[in-house]
Amino acid sequence: MIAVIILSAGESRRMGQPKALVPFPEILIQKEAERTPAPAAQRTFLEHLIEVTRHPRTGALRVIVGPHAAEIRARVKLDEGTLVFNPEWQRGQLSSLQAAIRSLPPEKTEGILICLVDHPLISAALVASLIKTFDRDKSRIVIPAYRGMRGHPVIFPSALYAELLNAPQEIGARAVVRAHDGDVVEVPVEEEGVVLNLNDPESLGRIANQR
Repeated sequence: MIAVIILSAGESRRMGQPKALVPFPEILIQKEAERTPAPAAQRTFLEHLIEVTRHPRTGALRVIVGPHAAEIRARVKLDEGTLVFNPEWQRGQLSSLQAAIRSLPPEKTEGILICLVDHPLISAALVASLIKTFDRDKSRIVIPAYRGMRGHPVIFPSALYAELLNAPQEIGARAVVRAHDGDVVEVPVEEEGVVLNLNDPESLGRIANQR
């Protein structure tokens, strides 16, 4: 089983509202309507990521939250234990990843698929491609790459949990990636969303205009 971790514990100061609860860009919803008879018109960043990471190989879901925990809990209905509050959210993204790893059932996951809530423009097909690559060698780190640029989501094998838990806060998970560079598999993708950080209204506007 691969656990899905969605990091959503930031303050969202630039966005002006919790990024987890930002509605998926309307232009993308319209495109989805062409493919599905009843798209969720009010789907949020978080709900979209939960949807596209559903896969036969994924199991435990952890949504890591911080100062907006109450708002997210009220808006998005999640099973008990799925929402994990990070009391050290101000220490940054790595502290949320570490909180997620500590919350997982011991020795029951083969790896973790890490999603950033402000990188929501990914598809279920992309997630399936990353998982397929991971399943070929469960000791490797799997990273999508768009035109040579590495992005998210990333899969780490369970053998690296201890290193992630002890990674330096100032560098974060990148320290583990660098230490195991020879064990990294880059998956070339055509989805620019893996490298698009939607962290303010301006970035949302640009995406809407481009598409």
